[in-house]
Amino acid sequence: MNILVIESSPHKKGSSNLLAEHFIRGAEEAGHQVTVFDAARANLHPCLGCDACGMSEPCCQKDDMAGLREQIMKTDMLVFVTPLYYFGMSTQLKTVIDRFYSFNGALTNRKLKTALIVAAWDDRDWTMKDIQSHYETLCRYLNFQDQGQILGTGCGTVSMTRATEFPKRAYELGKCVNIF
Repeated sequence: MNILVIESSPHKKGSSNLLAEHFIRGAEEAGHQVTVFDAARANLHPCLGCDACGMSEPCCQKDDMAGLREQIMKTDMLVFVTPLYYFGMSTQLKTVIDRFYSFNGALTNRKLKTALIVAAWDDRDWTMKDIQSHYETLCRYLNFQDQGQILGTGCGTVSMTRATEFPKRAYELGKCVNIF
């Protein structure tokens, strides 16, 4: 299976990317091909809402989304990786998702497998409620087939994250995605 991991943390060596590394290791050990797209370092612009694409043509903006669109349309699975910022995803990931607009129908028809990996400093039981709801709504709307969610609470720093069960859970999710 081809898996595209979309990382979005401004902290290249931060907690969410650490969890992604563990997922990737598990997926590669299971025989999957994994590609990483770093949305935080890509040249991406927000959707203009101009509708020049008509939801089915290439976006009129000339940035890295064109290449990402090609990758998405060829992959079997997307993994969204983000730090939790004010109980939502990073702006970098939200920008990618908003730009799905230009190929909304084609993307919906793909019925892609997806997963969500989030790292948050906070460890209260309600911390991930809103981002989880947002992701699950995206899955319903875009016909994504959720393969799992790693909602890493108490992962404020890399050392904090390493001391939790979440790296192991991310690895195990990567290792078993083909059985879903």
